Amino acid sequence: MTKYREILRLNSMGLSQRSIASSLQCSRNTVSEVLRRANEKDVSWPLPDDVAEADLQYLLFPEKNQASSRKIPDCEYIHRELAKSGVTLSLLWTEYCESCRLSGEIPLMYTQYCNYYRKYAATTKATMHIQRKPGEQMEVDWAGQTASVVDRDTGEIMPVYIFVAVLPCSQYAYVEGFFTQNQESWIAAHVNAFAHFGGVPEILVPDNLKTGVEQSSWYSPVINKTYHEMAEHYGMAVIPARVRKPKDKPSVEGAVGSISTWILAALRKQTFFTLGELNQAIKEKLTAFNRKPFQKKPGSRLSAFLDEEKHTLQPLPAIAYECATWKVATVQFNYHIAVENMHYSVPYEYIKHKVDVRITKGVIEVFYNNHRICSHPRLYGRPGQYHTVSDHMPEKHKQFVEWNAERFISWAEQVGPFTSSAIRAILAGHRVEQQGYKACMGVLKLADKYSLTRLEAACARALSYTPSPSYRHISTILKSGQDTLEEAATVEEPNKQSTNSHGFIRGATYYGRNS
Repeated sequence: MTKYREILRLNSMGLSQRSIASSLQCSRNTVSEVLRRANEKDVSWPLPDDVAEADLQYLLFPEKNQASSRKIPDCEYIHRELAKSGVTLSLLWTEYCESCRLSGEIPLMYTQYCNYYRKYAATTKATMHIQRKPGEQMEVDWAGQTASVVDRDTGEIMPVYIFVAVLPCSQYAYVEGFFTQNQESWIAAHVNAFAHFGGVPEILVPDNLKTGVEQSSWYSPVINKTYHEMAEHYGMAVIPARVRKPKDKPSVEGAVGSISTWILAALRKQTFFTLGELNQAIKEKLTAFNRKPFQKKPGSRLSAFLDEEKHTLQPLPAIAYECATWKVATVQFNYHIAVENMHYSVPYEYIKHKVDVRITKGVIEVFYNNHRICSHPRLYGRPGQYHTVSDHMPEKHKQFVEWNAERFISWAEQVGPFTSSAIRAILAGHRVEQQGYKACMGVLKLADKYSLTRLEAACARALSYTPSPSYRHISTILKSGQDTLEEAATVEEPNKQSTNSHGFIRGATYYGRNS
């Protein structure tokens, strides 16, 4: 399906229709027609996040017809097969017709089949000088030759991979060494290159390495998600080179050879013990390389950059891009996801859903269908830690987590001092504090049935009977209405006070004797 959203986004950046077509691997007529229809329908970027490609196609092209089923021959395959002994166009056309019959497609006639190939053969060997516009492109690649750093302690020689970025118009270059070619090094190299150039070009032309392009294709290459996010942050379009087509990025290919000679080979007799030392030496050689005069035209790479290209670059954003990695996680029944042995909560409505997780040095962001649903500060240290937001819990779980002694005491203090004392006594009467939570909840809920005033009076009455009242004591007082009676004398005769620690004891009358 045509990428309508991306066409509108790149057009809003001011890219030409030719550049948009190259970036999305579609024809310029398609780009032109989409932009014309969008103008007629008053559709412009930015679009709401919930507008999908299918919605745009329905809006812009309601009369969209089915594409023709007539199959176009693969001219590159024909050219490659004709180099083999005994293979002719007639044989290839017969095989082509047979494959069309099996797939249910309509083949071209032999004359049209031959015309397609002849046009391809007439242009496949042609070369053309392309005049690059200032500030339009930046070509990037890893150099084939590596440098080295020596470990001071072990003497081990560690390879250093060399990143090269070139602006084709001025041939101004940037070079930096990294211990790895992973995603973090790849993104950091680009960020440092933009800072070195002092601006950002419109188009980025990488090779088909996995940190840049997840799936190479002439028609619809799949750009690495982190790499595409970086390009959006800087307002750039990514147009990867074709597989095994070095002429798609000739400037950086040529610069790699020159840098291998004028920088890496020039440093071959020096020994470096840290990556910083090596990059400092590379920086000095790079400055001399960019100042080196051209052989066949006046000036140098630096002078051409300052005079023609620097002012045409887009300004750098206020904040440099922070490298982020992405992973897919499933929300478990405890409404948490696991990221690098740490657990982060997600709204419980997404249990058993797959979510996209964006990981940076300081933040974990969770997305569902391209909508951010939550974020957490990233946890470090002991594995197995949990970061839980109470708003992500079901209501019953939230209430359970909020149960604690301080909450019950604070709630009781709002009723009165006797209620507060009764709650403290209930909590103190259990060996484990949590054992008294249900009793405390029951006592405080009595206020809903009998009123706050009666609950306070009942707690006062219960405390006059025993220093350790229970829920049953207070509930019985309220049910019997003892809290509404006038307070009776609490002082009893000394001989009536029992010091026995047991319960009730039968008296003498029980056994038939006079008291």
